Amino acid sequence: MVQAKAIDPIRMQTMPHQTMVRSANCILGLVFLAMVLLPGAPAGAQETRPGNNSSTIGGPDPATNLPVLNRPFPLFPTTTPARPEPPPRSPDSHAFWDATNRMLFAGVGVFRALDYASTRNMQARGREEILLPDDVVNNSAGFAAVEAGASAASVGLSYLMHRTGHHRMERWISIVHIGVTGFGVVRNYSLESKHPMARR
Repeated sequence: MVQAKAIDPIRMQTMPHQTMVRSANCILGLVFLAMVLLPGAPAGAQETRPGNNSSTIGGPDPATNLPVLNRPFPLFPTTTPARPEPPPRSPDSHAFWDATNRMLFAGVGVFRALDYASTRNMQARGREEILLPDDVVNNSAGFAAVEAGASAASVGLSYLMHRTGHHRMERWISIVHIGVTGFGVVRNYSLESKHPMARR
């Protein structure tokens, strides 16, 4: 004969509780599996925020103004970053070789050439140059190189002022150079001649 197994009353009391826990776990697992495997979420679950474009999931379709599901994220951003604006130029800024500078630099060159000619005229009338040594003044090539070097130094100094933003000083360097050289030219031509006295 088959003997009946004795049933533990404590085990009988815990069985309904274990069954409920297992059922809840199965239900939660099915819900999670459904959320993962479904192609898209319901339309009501999507949050529509102002400013969303059509390239994001759940964004409105421009044609129907309805949320679009299953739209992939863009691999690359569709908007280009804003380029930084260049700093505003000061009202005195200008190109270095503009019309004003070309005129001033030409004036510097002309007055340096007049200084060369007036010095030669002064020497022919018996006067001597006091700012430069005789070895330089009496050498035509050396004296011409000094005049050209002075013109180049004036232009270079003006360019340095232009690069550092001192545009008014850039103009005044040429203006002062022309003024000082012009004063020297007028002085050279206005000096009295010193011809040697004739022997008796």
